Amino acid sequence: MPNDTIAGLGTILGIWAHPDDEAYLSAGVMSIATAQGQRVVCVTATYGEAGFPDDDPRPIDERVALRAAEMEACLAVLGVDEHHWLGYPDGRCDEVADADAVLALTPIFDDVRPDTVLTFGPDGMTAHVDHIAASRWATLACRDHEASTRREPALLYATKTPDWVDRFEDGAGYDVAMMDERALVPTTAPEDLSLWLALEPALLATKLEALHSQASQIEPYIEVIGVSQFREIARDEFFRAAHAAEWS
Repeated sequence: MPNDTIAGLGTILGIWAHPDDEAYLSAGVMSIATAQGQRVVCVTATYGEAGFPDDDPRPIDERVALRAAEMEACLAVLGVDEHHWLGYPDGRCDEVADADAVLALTPIFDDVRPDTVLTFGPDGMTAHVDHIAASRWATLACRDHEASTRREPALLYATKTPDWVDRFEDGAGYDVAMMDERALVPTTAPEDLSLWLALEPALLATKLEALHSQASQIEPYIEVIGVSQFREIARDEFFRAAHAAEWS
């Protein structure tokens, strides 16, 4: 996908659940956009403090500090210098009232006035309750922003293609990534995508550097699936437009 397509996204606001969500699903998009002088702002709902093995000896405050530092390093690689934490508890975003989360997002929307919002689809990609909540909050905040400003951002949901799933699902460690073994990886037919970015080698290298900045989460996953498979998983970024029924 040519860079002028990314330019067409204008000012981008990403709304995600945990540190590393943004890099897995949109690092290429963000890197191109910032290099072209577009404003890119990232929101993260939690510090990801629950994303450690059960026997990890570090207390919560040390986990938070580590993931915050890793996130800062990741975004620096991508050229993103505007980031907001919502500070909700990792793994418990479903307990946060939608109205409270949207209230927290409202001043960010008012300041950024995004042309494009990137987030999870309603499925949450891996069926994680935090991902699902982040998608719902982003959608509600977009709706409210449009109602108050008469400016409707393009709301794009992260997805995969059926071919991507066929190639990677069995060997990609989805038994680790999926929060519900019954859940399916969301897919969208290529002709229904709004954005498909296939990363060329230099851009893929940048994305991998950003991901490796979050070593506490990335390195254990690479041990499961291997370096080569990890590179291939990261190579493509897919988004579809929110449907009218989802928007409302």
